[in-house]
Amino acid sequence: MATSLCTALEDKPSGSDINAIVHGLLAFNQSHTNGATPEYLVATVRDGEGKLVGGVVAAAYVSWLQVSALWLQDELRGQGYGSALMALIEEAAIKKGCANAFLETFDFQALPFYEKRGYTVFSRLPDFPPGGARYALTKALQAGSAD
Repeated sequence: MATSLCTALEDKPSGSDINAIVHGLLAFNQSHTNGATPEYLVATVRDGEGKLVGGVVAAAYVSWLQVSALWLQDELRGQGYGSALMALIEEAAIKKGCANAFLETFDFQALPFYEKRGYTVFSRLPDFPPGGARYALTKALQAGSAD
């Protein structure tokens, strides 16, 4: 007996539905990547009381480091914390066998910061957001060169 299926746009998607979709894709990907799964890497900046004031979220996956988010409180920008966070994540990725890194940034975020760290633009998507641009960048990782 055939089951009736329907498609729908979820007005308020649940965390469990999002999780199921992501895990379904990861399971499919495993069948094409010799069972590889992302190893998440997080580096943080905390104040004297242990409050989170910045950090980076990334994953080591199929020999690549993929940086998902880098954030610092506004008053901490330009003081070397971002570079320190990236160095920590890149060195951890190298230890996990990553040879390259990938990330995306908007033109109003940190393009010059990443370029100074050796990342090169390989794609520019204009008008995303409207009037701006989104960039995709890569970098070859080498032990001892993440600083």
